[in-house]
Amino acid sequence: MANLLLNRVALALLTLFIVSIVVFAITNLLPGDAAEESLGQAATPETVAALRAQFGLDQPAPVRYARWLAHIVRGDAGTSLVSGQPITEMIGKRLPNSLVLAGATALVSVPLALSLGILSAMFRGSIFDRGMNMLAVSLVSVPEFLIATLAVLLFAVKLRWLSALSHTADIQTLGQFLRAYAMPVFTLCCVIVAQMARMTRAAVIDQLRSPYVEMARLKGAKPVRIVLTHALPNAVGPIANAVALSLSYLLGGVLIVESIFNYPGIASLMIDAVTTRDIPVVQACSLIFCGAYLLLVMLADIAAIASNPRLRNP
Repeated sequence: MANLLLNRVALALLTLFIVSIVVFAITNLLPGDAAEESLGQAATPETVAALRAQFGLDQPAPVRYARWLAHIVRGDAGTSLVSGQPITEMIGKRLPNSLVLAGATALVSVPLALSLGILSAMFRGSIFDRGMNMLAVSLVSVPEFLIATLAVLLFAVKLRWLSALSHTADIQTLGQFLRAYAMPVFTLCCVIVAQMARMTRAAVIDQLRSPYVEMARLKGAKPVRIVLTHALPNAVGPIANAVALSLSYLLGGVLIVESIFNYPGIASLMIDAVTTRDIPVVQACSLIFCGAYLLLVMLADIAAIASNPRLRNP
């Protein structure tokens, strides 16, 4: 098991290194740079060249990548080319907000999705199961920006129950927290719950078709006991992968949600950095998103290894 875990960690680090190369290459293909964005269209070529030299943008790409990677390895993401602030401090102010949003979404979506998936597996073929499958497919097919836009039109414009913008600065009570996070969490949960419930249902049904479940039925075990005692423990690995893959969707969906609801998280920081061509900020945020995804996948692998005796004792 230790060797498998070490292999997963090594593979994650190698993947992160490859992603750093891809992110650096793609961000350098963006038209324009921070010098041109800062000075505007009226700037002279000499002024732009001088500012590019000040930012170090005139150096060859391999030199800039090696310098940037060396700073990243030391835990220093560099300095913003636009604001001049340390990128670590900028991310440190925004990252807790994104973690709160992700945590609130996971707190709502995971229990709800697992409950719906297990119930659908227990009553597969019933009206409830068919209705849940149709609803899940419909939600997965709808893009996040459309769900967020409809939520704003209904709850903020029509009913006036919630604010169209997510204000998190002056939250002091539970009611203020719920009002600020209701629509962003609802938007993210729509697709996450649908995906996670479908994968949970498939994992539990696969275990319910196993021979040991048939033996439990022949011995007179009740359906609830069969699912909770026999099928569910053996489906922990696939369910953990379902949870990890579904939560990794937060890394993409949060970009849209934070932009629409003006939520002060790391995703909106990344979007602003792309607009201003603040490439070091974009690169740092991209690595954080990739690292979070790899961490979720690695945790899913650990859960699968811990729940499978054949993987623990190969």
